[in-house]
Amino acid sequence: MPFTLHASAGSCSLAPHIVLEEIGQPFSLAMISTDRGETRSAEFKKINPRGRVPVLVDGAFSLTEAPAILLHLAQTSPQADLMPTGQDGLVRAIEWFNWLSGTVHAVATRMIWRADSFTADASHTAPIKQKGFEHLASAHALIEERLADKTWVLGDNYSVLDPYLLVFYRWGHRMKIDMRQQYPAWTAHALAMSERAAVKRALATEGISIWE
Repeated sequence: MPFTLHASAGSCSLAPHIVLEEIGQPFSLAMISTDRGETRSAEFKKINPRGRVPVLVDGAFSLTEAPAILLHLAQTSPQADLMPTGQDGLVRAIEWFNWLSGTVHAVATRMIWRADSFTADASHTAPIKQKGFEHLASAHALIEERLADKTWVLGDNYSVLDPYLLVFYRWGHRMKIDMRQQYPAWTAHALAMSERAAVKRALATEGISIWE
């Protein structure tokens, strides 16, 4: 049975969407709008009680959280060669996934786009947002450093981490950060990603661009 990916355009579900395109096996997309609050509906919470995308469904099997889905897709489609072999490659991937999802996304990015989730006092949202940009600048600088002299996140070989990192690059543009000027190594990575057929298909399907 083909996979079904529950996704929202431009969200972190873009990464597993790209990987499904890379794998080349049949799949279907169930698009939902986070902006309209559709993930909080009672109907969607039957699929994911946390009320978030992505969700990957394969028959009776259901999996949430982008890093878990990306690792699952890599491990169940070894012919696509989307994960370095050996223990070192796996733990380095998990190291990146934990930091990107648990700190860069859940803390810094959320402080900017969902500052109200950190306080009940509306007067506090502006300083929270500002602190989020400070955290994000520190994270972006580290990503830029780690990508210096590298084609892909984990070295010479493309992996499921690369589409995930592309999500954060695109979000930087959405936040009006001058990603091209400030982060040339990361921009080179994004440009390399933009040339991949799977990335082009996923972006076209979702109706979005890396650069805006």
